[in-house]
Formats: sequence, C-alpha cells, structure tokens
Amino acid sequence: MTAKPSYTAGHFELQIDGHKTTTFLKSVEGGWAKANVVDDPVGAHSERVKHLATLEYDPISIEFGLAGAGKVLQWVQGSWNRKFDRRNGQISHADFNLKQTFEHWFYDALITETTFPTLDGSSKDPGYIKCKIQPEGAKLVTSPAATSLGGQSTPKQKLWHPSAFRFTIDQFDGMEYTNKLESFTIKQGVKKLYVGADRFPQLEPTKIEFPNLSGTISLAKAANLLKWHQEYVTSGKIDPKGQLTGSIEFLTPDRASTIFRIALFDVGLMSASILPSTANADQIKRVKFEMFVGKMTLDGPGALGLE
Repeated sequence: MTAKPSYTAGHFELQIDGHKTTTFLKSVEGGWAKANVVDDPVGAHSERVKHLATLEYDPISIEFGLAGAGKVLQWVQGSWNRKFDRRNGQISHADFNLKQTFEHWFYDALITETTFPTLDGSSKDPGYIKCKIQPEGAKLVTSPAATSLGGQSTPKQKLWHPSAFRFTIDQFDGMEYTNKLESFTIKQGVKKLYVGADRFPQLEPTKIEFPNLSGTISLAKAANLLKWHQEYVTSGKIDPKGQLTGSIEFLTPDRASTIFRIALFDVGLMSASILPSTANADQIKRVKFEMFVGKMTLDGPGALGLE
C-alpha cells in the first residue's frame, strides 16, 4: 500500500486583488465560517434544543515583511485616511513540491487591525507587520494540479529592521534619541449587519482607534521631554499648543534614508518618569514616557509602493 504524502504547513502564498504575494509572508490564518448556536428551552421541561442560527467568518491574520508588501501598505494607508476599500484575495496552500493543492478565496474584506513590532535600537530580530482583515465571504476550492506557487525573491526585506527607526516631535529636539517604542496596534471598527434572510452579515466600517505610544529615552537627552511634562501635565496648563505633531520613520540599516513613515498628529503627553535607579548598576538611566495620538497617517516613496 502506497502512503499518501502529507501537505506541509510551510508552503503557502497570499494574493490580494491579483497582486503578487510578499515573499516574506511569515504566517497566515483564519477566514473560516463559524456558526452561532441558539439554545432554546422547551416549555417547562429541563431539556433544551440547540440549533444553528447566524454565521460569520473569522478574521484573517497575516504577518509579513516589506518584500512585495506595497499593495498591502496602500490598503492600510487608505483605511487610516477613511477611504475604505474592500479587497478580494486568496490564500494558496501547496505540497512539498510547491504544487498548489487548495485555494482559500475571500471576498469584500476590510482591514481591521495593523500592528507594528516593538522598535528597539538593540534588537537583532527581523521585523514583520501584522494585519487582520475581515472578509464578508470565503470559500475553499481545489487548485489545478500543475499550478505552482509564484512568489518572487526581492532584496527589499533587507531594507528594514526594527532597530532602524527614528521617533521625532516636531516642536522640540531630543526625541530622535528615543531608543525604544513598544509595539502598537491601529484598529478599524467594523459593524456586522444581518440583513433579511442572509445568514452571513454585511460589514460596515465604523471608527478608527489610534493607540497610545510608550517608549524610553536616555535621561541625558530628555530635558525637553521633562519640560513638556512639567508644563502640561504637572502644572496642568491648558493650551492647545500642548498637543504637538511628530513622526515615526522606518529607516534603512545605515540610517541614511527613510523607507516609510507614520505621521503623528495631536500628540499629547500622558506621563514621563525616570526608571528605577539601582546602586552600582551599569545601565544607562532612562525616562519612560507615554503619549496619546489623535491621528496617524502612513506615507512613503512610490505612494507606498516602496519603489
């Protein structure tokens, strides 16, 4: 009896609206239908009757590098600018010989979350962006036997590393010496509307939630940050000028040029404190800060096509 070979979990590919996949797609999951169950009582009896009611799709989670990610970043950019765009795509699964076995198609999807990794000047780990997309529809189909995965190699992933970044506040100097920014997630709200006899809901975008930013900076470079904290937090000075603008730049490894940037608006300082001091410690004394952000926009070369 000939054993049937198993499929490998490491051979897969993502395409959105026919655009070539990122070669550095680290993981993808979700997009499957699940049923909501109704539990009905039966008169005065203790027995209950369960049956399926409405259906919905799990969000699809993807984790990717910069290589071939221009179209995904443009999709994220439109979502942040409230130019909501619904996309179709497919996840192709392959065997050990890179021959496609199944295609998981999804339709009318919206971006719901974008997560950037921790930016740390001492990091040696590769950097990946995480996104969640919520489809309105999906189905699984069998691929033609002769079809192979088509991802192409590109050097663009080497351009970005989590240690190469620059955080700035436009109104004063010093914040460019920030050594660490914690991971942050931008969320797009989605309302699920069940209409008529349809068992799957329609999706409508709602509000966008921009996160707080938390990080650390050397105390030797934090004079202006602490002054800002004294004036607008400790002293409670009410002034619209207390909310500033800034940016997070993602840099090439030599720090000479910017790959793409996140512009920050209506930035307000929530807290700033010197981290605990320990006798005879060799570490650099740092200040930990937390800021709220009213709005973020994404921009970069080639209209974020990363040309």
